Amino acid sequence: MAADTAPSPPPGSGNGDELAAERLRRLLGPATVVRGTALSGGLHNSVRLLELSDGRHLVLKTAPPENAPALTHERGLLGTEALFHRLAARTGARVPAVLHHEPAGPGTPAEWLLLSYLHGTTWDAVRDRIAPADRAALRRELGETLARTATVTGPAYGYPQPAAGLSAPDWPAAFTAMLHAVLADASRFDVALPAPAGFLAWLPVRFGDRLAEVRRPALVHFDAWEGNAVLVRTGTGPWRLSGLIDGERAFFGDPLAELVGLDPLGTAEDDADLLAGYRSVTPTLTLGVGARVRLALYRVYLALVMRVESAPRAYGGDFATWLDTWSADRVMEQLAVLDALEA
Repeated sequence: MAADTAPSPPPGSGNGDELAAERLRRLLGPATVVRGTALSGGLHNSVRLLELSDGRHLVLKTAPPENAPALTHERGLLGTEALFHRLAARTGARVPAVLHHEPAGPGTPAEWLLLSYLHGTTWDAVRDRIAPADRAALRRELGETLARTATVTGPAYGYPQPAAGLSAPDWPAAFTAMLHAVLADASRFDVALPAPAGFLAWLPVRFGDRLAEVRRPALVHFDAWEGNAVLVRTGTGPWRLSGLIDGERAFFGDPLAELVGLDPLGTAEDDADLLAGYRSVTPTLTLGVGARVRLALYRVYLALVMRVESAPRAYGGDFATWLDTWSADRVMEQLAVLDALEA
């Protein structure tokens, strides 16, 4: 990350957003922003670290304008993030404190969110410096944290923002809506699919009985990979988990989906340390045929989301090429897993 040479602008600065700028100033009280740093890593919202004159550090996240290209489930993401952090905090999970959430509206062309700052460094930034024993302990701690957040029960299944229209009273209906939305997004953005859209759309019907095994809408972060886990250490001591960030992709549904989001490229259910931490909170976690069918369905869904979002994000270069190949291979791999499990 690189620090700006001037204080961070308020939300919507330069877009006539004087009302939001004034609200931010009131939230800061007598303190002023003395330095702003653009934080890298976010692919949808802009993120800035605010250093205040009273010594505090805050995070300001600003969404793109409402008319910017986006996937269907991405409407009101910062509202989802605020909700996730508030609910997760009640379980004892370490997450940023929500200081203010401002939806888009009159005088506010873009949604914004003000959070406390978790000091530390992201897990992926120091991956090569973590000793095996430290990694095992961290994976157990991460599993325990995610199991605690999953004890939260939502009012319905699916994405919580009404604007997305992707919630339902049961998990099969909600997951069907979620999958069909990303398939419609692929059509809208002219993204080629690795399998026929109709075949993919039929998956929730084909495996509806397995989806129906989910009987409680648990809170799922769905993006708890190492880039969204913050670590700290004292001197040369062991690393520990400072907390989770970026809960904007959260939904209410199958807690097993967390295993897919925290390891998009792999199979987190094979991580004994992670599962030990999870089972320290939820000893009833099982990974039978039904669970493995659902994990494969969620991997298909996540690979499609990552593939389709490349269009509105305008990814390019080697990353776009890799994502195109990887997502196609991942979908076909998981379709084969589903065939084998069905047999």
